[in-house]
Amino acid sequence: MSKDPVLEVKNISMIYHTLNGEVKAIENIDFKVYEGEIIGIVGPSGCGKSTLLSIISGLIKPSTGEVIVKGKKITKPSKNIGYMFQKEQLFEWRNILQNVLLGLEIQNKVDKMAIEKAERLLNTYGLGEFKESYPRQLSGGMRQRAALIRTLMVEPELLLLDEPFSALDYQTRLAISDEIGLILKKENITTLMVTHDIAEAISISDRVIILSNRPATIKEIIDIELTCPEGRWSPINCREAPEFRHYFNRIWKELDIHV
Repeated sequence: MSKDPVLEVKNISMIYHTLNGEVKAIENIDFKVYEGEIIGIVGPSGCGKSTLLSIISGLIKPSTGEVIVKGKKITKPSKNIGYMFQKEQLFEWRNILQNVLLGLEIQNKVDKMAIEKAERLLNTYGLGEFKESYPRQLSGGMRQRAALIRTLMVEPELLLLDEPFSALDYQTRLAISDEIGLILKKENITTLMVTHDIAEAISISDRVIILSNRPATIKEIIDIELTCPEGRWSPINCREAPEFRHYFNRIWKELDIHV
């Protein structure tokens, strides 16, 4: 683990002002993420998970506190932070290769090397033969893979995932979360992932941050250590680890889901 954190979230609070007064969404959130870590964030519905990601991305300014990425304070969206939303946001009038190159196109950095890299990533992750296809011709899981590759093309120092699999049916969700978990590990992408799926968080993450009801505070940060089959690491295989049920029950109780 790198000594210097990629991400530092320092005492973040968020207060919204409404006609009925102030609403505190997030209170005193403080944690660090190190290079190559995948951190899962879980919490009750409406507790402020997506708001926290928006603050980290620079889309929203917090009421108090600060976000530091690679030693630099984040005050606005940055090309060093990749953000994947719940919907993959592919443009239907562009083919998959053109969609994957979009981020670099905006930065005016599309050249022969960029195209070769895009084609290599598409080939590596099973989309090479679909590079001339359009999003409507792909399955939901394939679209999510394409969206992730588009994000990886700009080489972000930090990747934010906001429930990226929630729009998929359960079987597709299992498969694509497994595939994307493998991609994140292989590419060593420092990742923060919001999810409401406890099993998904445990199987993919190195640590899981549990948030309380609103205003969201950190109830606990759990290190995940699963005994996965040697040489066969994958999120799906890790669900069979003997420790998996222990982590699931522990997080379930912390979330008070039955209430």
